[in-house]
Amino acid sequence: MKELTESIKELAETHLEDDSFFIVDVISKGISGKTKILVLLDNDEGVNIDDCATLSRKLAEDIELEDLIDVAYVLEVSSPGLDHPLSSVRQYKKNVGRRLKVKLTSGAMLEGALNAVNEEAITLAAERKENKKKLIEEKEVPFSEIEKANVLVSFK
Repeated sequence: MKELTESIKELAETHLEDDSFFIVDVISKGISGKTKILVLLDNDEGVNIDDCATLSRKLAEDIELEDLIDVAYVLEVSSPGLDHPLSSVRQYKKNVGRRLKVKLTSGAMLEGALNAVNEEAITLAAERKENKKKLIEEKEVPFSEIEKANVLVSFK
């Protein structure tokens, strides 16, 4: 399945309209005798349904032409959504100013506003409690120490 997802990612990247679009992930699962392929598309300015539909049509044509899948399959192209963990520097940069929940490889959890991103690390205004007071401290977290990071939804 890894070869399939890599091939589909490469095909999808040939159809991106411009440099602001990027493929976040390609996930392939076998479900009830069918293969489900989920392509997660993102853009520095956000993705709309037309972007997903256009890529889906072009990609479906390529999959058929290349004869990549010889069983019944379902192809879905969508934006990552807030529940999908951040996985690339571009995604982190797109979310500067938003609150993140970050699980570190040590098992520790951090929560706070994403203030800055560079190629090696993020800077988080992390909250911690001390004597019932909430304190904010800037913390630089290398990507190598991040196991998972999600954007927190604010309903304010």
